[in-house]
Amino acid sequence: MSLPAEFDLQFAPETVDHLDAIERKYHRLVRTAIEEQLTYTPDEETRNRKPLEQPAPFGAAWELRFGPGNRFRVFYEVDRAERNVWILAIGVKLRSRLLIGGEEFNL
Repeated sequence: MSLPAEFDLQFAPETVDHLDAIERKYHRLVRTAIEEQLTYTPDEETRNRKPLEQPAPFGAAWELRFGPGNRFRVFYEVDRAERNVWILAIGVKLRSRLLIGGEEFNL
């Protein structure tokens, strides 16, 4: 059985700042989770990957949660025609607070 075709991962420029606000020890975990979860089936709903109701943070259509206690969030958009995944925001969820780039957002 062959794998589905790959999607190219594209990062919005501001995601660099979002990642800088996350402890450095988690950077590899974030990168690995994004690559593993979003390269082949980014628009397939799973337990930790869900479509978002609009309006959503950064205009994203999807959310990926992962990490210890599902604390990390990646908000993204999928372009099936071009086979691209646009990573729009990377954040940390602490209880009822969502922090992206050190700024708090309402869910």
